[in-house]
Amino acid sequence: MMGRIPEEKIQEIRERLDIVEVVSSYLPLKRSGANHQGLCPFHGEKTPSFNVNAPRQIFHCFGCGVGGNVFSFLMRMEGLSFPEAVRRLGERVGVEVEEETLSPVEEKRREEVERLVRINEVAADFYHRILLDEPEGAAARRYLRERGYDGEAARRFRLGYAPERWDALAKHLETKGFDPALVREKLGLVRPGRDGRSDYDLFRRRLLFPISDSRGQVVAFGGRVMDDSLPKYINSPESPVYHKGRTLYGLYQAKEGMRQTGEGIVVEGYFDQMALDRAGFGNAVATCGTALTAEHARVLKRYAKRLLLLFDQDSAGQKATFRAMEALLPEGFAVAVVALEAGEDPDSFLRKRGTEAFRTRMQGARPALEVFMEAALAACGDSVEGRARAVEEVMDRLILLPSDIERSLYRRLLSQRTGIEEDLLRRRSPPPADAPSRQDPVRPVSAPSSRPPARPKETGAGTRAQELLLHMLDGNPEIRRKVAGEGVESFFSDEDRRGIAERLVEDAEGESPMQRLLDDDRLSEEQKALVSGILIRDAQIYAEDPEAIFADCRQAVVRERLRKRSKELPGLIRQAEQSGDREALDAYYREQIEINRTLKK
Repeated sequence: MMGRIPEEKIQEIRERLDIVEVVSSYLPLKRSGANHQGLCPFHGEKTPSFNVNAPRQIFHCFGCGVGGNVFSFLMRMEGLSFPEAVRRLGERVGVEVEEETLSPVEEKRREEVERLVRINEVAADFYHRILLDEPEGAAARRYLRERGYDGEAARRFRLGYAPERWDALAKHLETKGFDPALVREKLGLVRPGRDGRSDYDLFRRRLLFPISDSRGQVVAFGGRVMDDSLPKYINSPESPVYHKGRTLYGLYQAKEGMRQTGEGIVVEGYFDQMALDRAGFGNAVATCGTALTAEHARVLKRYAKRLLLLFDQDSAGQKATFRAMEALLPEGFAVAVVALEAGEDPDSFLRKRGTEAFRTRMQGARPALEVFMEAALAACGDSVEGRARAVEEVMDRLILLPSDIERSLYRRLLSQRTGIEEDLLRRRSPPPADAPSRQDPVRPVSAPSSRPPARPKETGAGTRAQELLLHMLDGNPEIRRKVAGEGVESFFSDEDRRGIAERLVEDAEGESPMQRLLDDDRLSEEQKALVSGILIRDAQIYAEDPEAIFADCRQAVVRERLRKRSKELPGLIRQAEQSGDREALDAYYREQIEINRTLKK
């Protein structure tokens, strides 16, 4: 059985890697003191706050709070699990990774995923061979030629054809020894027959588009008819290996183009994506029959900083554009809209007008929020109520922008287009980030579910002292013994920082155990971000009086306990009033007064 990677292998890979070199392959870095700095790839920013420290081999962003080591960086950038990141980096430095035994449950889950991917791969090869070589694929080959696609394009995207036969794929997979129940119940590639008939194929008489993950593994299929019958498209159902809300067609082919240009193009259809790729725009992806989601946004964030939206020009396309905008803006993307004539899509436009005309349209792309503003104001009519509602809807979208400067510029633009004073717009408070949006005049709006990465939790004045003490715990075994003797809970009021301290005092005599916590699976990602933030700072900022730090931490713990008790007392007072217990009531009131007096001090 395969499973966990031996620690010595992880250490060998870590020692052979240079995190600066790895990170530099994704984004430009410049030397700044002891660190290298660049623009954070995990949130939008104009001033570099993303730091990489070569001596400690860690990264940390002081803007969004994310951090870790070279493995966690690759996990975030590529959406990999820890073992996958270790294997990928092992290949980079020539270290062969062997794995230890998994638990039975883990092994069963892994084997199922591998088996499902293998079934999809065999199905893709089956359909691909029919398209390229079999007489049954002649009509599909002719259809592709009529649309301007040759065998090279078919091979690049592994296109296939599902024949008209009732159970062609079902029988093929059965001859390969795959469990029909897996094919039917987990992947949905075949459907159960009725009235004594055998299982039948989901896809029949359709051109097939294999949908791959970022590593190029086939996880699903999209099937298109070649005539006017309906439905025009059907897709594989969701499965343990396919989630349409975070899968993008063409990502495997487009990710390198997005990395090189820093820009991606998002379209709606498979043929639109292929048409752009054929025309030399190798940075285009398509949604898989669903709206662009916050999870899509986080996937795209690994590869691009600017996205061009190129959806249908009808009402439905406009709605999809604005939904996509709401998912993308909170992630810090620059989002622009490419406009084509009504009835045109990228595929038809490129065939009629050519690449240069399309490139001109791309260069003329307009900011999505500006397009939304125009649409909202145009749809509101001439009434005061309608115009006010449109302004409110535009203001609600401004909260999606991470940049204060951008929000200010859009307020100015809105003021110019409506005649409303800019000061009035500035005073208008936007709704909370998690509040539901109201209905806008253009379309129903759902509250965006994606936000920039959360900064590490702050807990008030004691936070700095607790982080100073964590730094001291890392470098001083004597202090670790002292904190362990008095109890970690006496010094740390914050749960995350207390958890880090508990791990540190376990290593009573070791030197700098904090570095090893970045690989400790008992710590959350937020705790690891706190660790990287402490490690990457200049040690000089921690040169403070240990006794003063101890006192500050103790005071923070006391203060936190008093605040917690203060929140409990109103409920206890109500209970005492209802039961008529005057003695308890007086005691609670005295306790509340004393707590308030202590907290004010």
